[in-house]
Amino acid sequence: MVRQMSFQNELKSRTEKAEETVRQYLPGTTLHQHTVTEAMGYSVMAGGKRLRPVMMQAAFEMCGGKSGIEPFMAAIEMIHSYSLVHDDLPEMDNDELRRGKPTTHIQYGQAMAVLAGDGLLNYAYETVLAHAKEAEDKEAYIKAMALLANKAGIFGMVGGQCLDVEAEKKGMELSEEQLLFVYENKTAALLQASLMCGALLAGDDAAAAVFEKAGYDLGIAFQLQDDILDIESTTQELGKPVGSDERNGKKTYVSYLGMERAKKEQERLSAEAVAMIEKIQVSGDEQGSAKQFLMELISSLCNRRK
Repeated sequence: MVRQMSFQNELKSRTEKAEETVRQYLPGTTLHQHTVTEAMGYSVMAGGKRLRPVMMQAAFEMCGGKSGIEPFMAAIEMIHSYSLVHDDLPEMDNDELRRGKPTTHIQYGQAMAVLAGDGLLNYAYETVLAHAKEAEDKEAYIKAMALLANKAGIFGMVGGQCLDVEAEKKGMELSEEQLLFVYENKTAALLQASLMCGALLAGDDAAAAVFEKAGYDLGIAFQLQDDILDIESTTQELGKPVGSDERNGKKTYVSYLGMERAKKEQERLSAEAVAMIEKIQVSGDEQGSAKQFLMELISSLCNRRK
């Protein structure tokens, strides 16, 4: 119980720091394009767990990193937020609530939501590029930038979203292999990027390789939990409409496995991800503390309700 309370306090503290970091890197007041920058800020600051920047910072500290992670923390949350803005559009999932608030296209209109998403994606790269000259290890910084772009693009998140949307619009029934491809890229890719960028920026390529495998397991488990909550949760608890998968005729892994097996697979993958991270060698109390936090964070995702 003591350790659980300690974890919750640390998670709260890290989440608040990540929130402030993201806020600081958002574009300020503009003149003629003020509506799109306002919509960008609304999309990012409408709530959220800040899971990706929190994971990135923990991985960075676990691998011995000291400073310089903040632009990447902000960038990955901008990329994640842009993906949600576009995901909510009528042409995609057509959701009107996100984190208990009107989605960006409901608040600002569809055209401005598209521009806000575009703006967030581009500004993410502007943010990390603007601080590249300050990096002590420029080779590591560029390597992390390339990884972030790859995991967000057509060979990552966009690629997974492509197959997902195509299947839905054409009434295709995805095979189990295709569904795993969607999960690996649409969900796992940015979680992998969070962990791997943290390790790469800290100069630990070996840990980054382990994080890629652990991030895959975590991503599949995370998406499985999303599918489970879409069936078992409520709109009030989840902060967005439930039953959207069934409403949109979307095949999920729960459809293949059934609820009981899906829950067991989700727990297995989460435990496997933790076990891989546990094997990474660290030195010193600070690195050990960050490692422990990261393992507990991943474990907690198995039981999340929103």
